Amino acid sequence: MDPYIGKLLDNRYEILELIGTGGMARVYKARCHRLNRLVAIKILREDLAQDAEFRRRFHDESQAVAMLSHPNIVAVYDVSRSSELEYIVMELIDGITLKQYMQKKGNKLNWREALHFITQIVKALGHAHSRGIIHRDIKPHNVMVLRDGSVKVADFGIARVASGGHSTLTQEALGSVHYISPEQARGSHIDARSDLYSAGVVLYEMITGRLPFEGDTPVSVAIQHINSIPLSPREIDPSIPEALEKITMKAMAPNPDDRYSCADEMLADLEEFRKNPNINFDYDLHEFLPEEEPDEDKTRIRPVTHIHASGEDYERPRSERSGGRHVQRYEEDEEERRGGSPWTIVACVAAVLLFLAGVFYFLFRTFFSGLFAPPQTYEVPPLTGKNYEQVLQDTALLGRFTVVLGNTVENDAEAGTILNQDPAAGSKVGEPVTQITVTVSGGPQIVQVPDLYNLEYRKAFIVLDEHKLKYDTPDYENSDEVAKDHVISFTPLADTPVAPGTTVHLVISLGPKVEEFPMFNVVGMTQANAEKQITFQKLEVGEITPVYSDTVEAGVVVDQYPAVTTMVSEGTKVNLQVSQGPDPASQPKEVTKTVDISLPDRGDVVNVQVMMDGAVIFSQDVDTAMELTVPVTVTAPAGETKTLTVYYNGVQADSISVEFTP
Repeated sequence: MDPYIGKLLDNRYEILELIGTGGMARVYKARCHRLNRLVAIKILREDLAQDAEFRRRFHDESQAVAMLSHPNIVAVYDVSRSSELEYIVMELIDGITLKQYMQKKGNKLNWREALHFITQIVKALGHAHSRGIIHRDIKPHNVMVLRDGSVKVADFGIARVASGGHSTLTQEALGSVHYISPEQARGSHIDARSDLYSAGVVLYEMITGRLPFEGDTPVSVAIQHINSIPLSPREIDPSIPEALEKITMKAMAPNPDDRYSCADEMLADLEEFRKNPNINFDYDLHEFLPEEEPDEDKTRIRPVTHIHASGEDYERPRSERSGGRHVQRYEEDEEERRGGSPWTIVACVAAVLLFLAGVFYFLFRTFFSGLFAPPQTYEVPPLTGKNYEQVLQDTALLGRFTVVLGNTVENDAEAGTILNQDPAAGSKVGEPVTQITVTVSGGPQIVQVPDLYNLEYRKAFIVLDEHKLKYDTPDYENSDEVAKDHVISFTPLADTPVAPGTTVHLVISLGPKVEEFPMFNVVGMTQANAEKQITFQKLEVGEITPVYSDTVEAGVVVDQYPAVTTMVSEGTKVNLQVSQGPDPASQPKEVTKTVDISLPDRGDVVNVQVMMDGAVIFSQDVDTAMELTVPVTVTAPAGETKTLTVYYNGVQADSISVEFTP
């Protein structure tokens, strides 16, 4: 069992499973418990951890990659080094390698898709080169394709700082010799242009479906990179745009001085081609020949061992150049230097006889065969439903026939699938008919994601509808650069080729982030004072709602929104509730009654006082000789009973209970 599975590194990273093994390290899927996210962890192999040189290289890789931060480069989150263990923590990619993607597509991509991928790869290289880092192992196996169509360059396993000087094949293990630059194969000085050569090989493979050089051993392939020039892409597939062919071959020029000087220069040509596929670049492909060296500086291929592309040991033969092309120099034959022998005459006679026999055979087959045999017919093989590129290589299926590409049409079938053929499968054709014309699927209809950056979000929705694309619920973020309600970013990215109906996710701007502070208390203030305080704090007075209150006097704030301590920012509206005093409708109704107060029979003038609830409600001098009673008007709430106290000349004389019924 793997000793790292289940282990917790630095009390933070829990190792979950092994997901890959490389030349120097193993890669594990892990969970970061501090940030609760899945990551990839690359751990130096135990058998190499004892080697100080390998440990140094692994640490250099960690430091180099940690310098990079780009959407097309796998991100590095953390680097750890100890006496027992060295590892780096990286972004966990949900996708497949570009090599796997190409294999799923039948090895050959349509040029638009290839352009989409190579543009992102070159952007990643431009970022790395600007920080002095050369990847040195660019190949489809080290490029990850994500679900949204974007790519990320991975595995800077043999990357080194550009100022690091020279490198030879014997010094570093090669990821794959099929993508190596000529100067890297020679062991000469390398720079950023070496990465561009490898990127050119990747582009060549994507648009042609084949590698520029093949061989039985890594050494033979490396020598071809130095000595030979591959077929141009349009010789393999004439449908490839001429401008894209020139970009590919310029990137793959054997002489670094003939290549693009930097990634930005190559990126500029890719962008011009994207805008106008019919653009004419003024590059002469015949200029891109292997560089010539003076006799005293002939190339010597250093002996190479342990090239891990095959796992075997090889030693390279020395090579020299002649007539502008590299040729192997061997010992001359001793017999040729002596000027000939009797065997030479015998060989000449045999050659003449063989020639005459060949002429006779040709005449018989061409002019006389029809006289002795009936016309020959051949059955047309079935090609419909098969992959076009695979059929081209299937000589057993084709036999004497060759395949000619007729039309490429949009179809739900996978790109490259043969839809129909002429002549039809199974039909019998005569000797003159040797070609089968096929119609091939270009894949489902593809649309490019429009550029939505800085569009007002409703306009962005309209543009997506026009392109037959969908959108889901956007995310929202603050932005100092993008105005409120405008698009900050979107995925998939602009110009990504996608199928109609693909969902595009938008991030919408909330405008600049403003400073927040807790809401203060204005309850208990008068309305005027509360409004002054709100305005002074750069807030806005919102809605004023009048309310009745039995406890708060009229004109005083009863409640507020936002509430006290709620976080608010400049411009927030504050709504107030202001007391209008008691609700008149809630007050009880009053009843007024007249009560007759009896007077004493004294025959003189008496001061009569009547009190209710401790207050004097009636006071008057009355002549008892003239009046027997005096009327007193009393008002009280309906339903209550009140006591009236009567005084004559200040002396209590009577108490009267009065019910105030409505």
